[in-house]
Amino acid sequence: MKLEIARGLFLVGALGVASLAAAAWHEPGPQVLSSAGLKQHCPLPPQSRGMPVVRADGNLLLLMFGLSQGVVGPQR
Repeated sequence: MKLEIARGLFLVGALGVASLAAAAWHEPGPQVLSSAGLKQHCPLPPQSRGMPVVRADGNLLLLMFGLSQGVVGPQR
């Protein structure tokens, strides 16, 4: 078999595989979620329905600020 024929068959095979892969590839597009279907999409667990609302106080905010600063080594 000549090199040109083998190269042509390889090219046709590679294009066939690439076209099959492109046809089988499904990437979902952007969608808009409406608030009407949101309750069906993500229901609340039964435990969270009766829990009281916790408000952040100064100590919790100070703790969150301290955790966000990270650990700093000694300065030279």
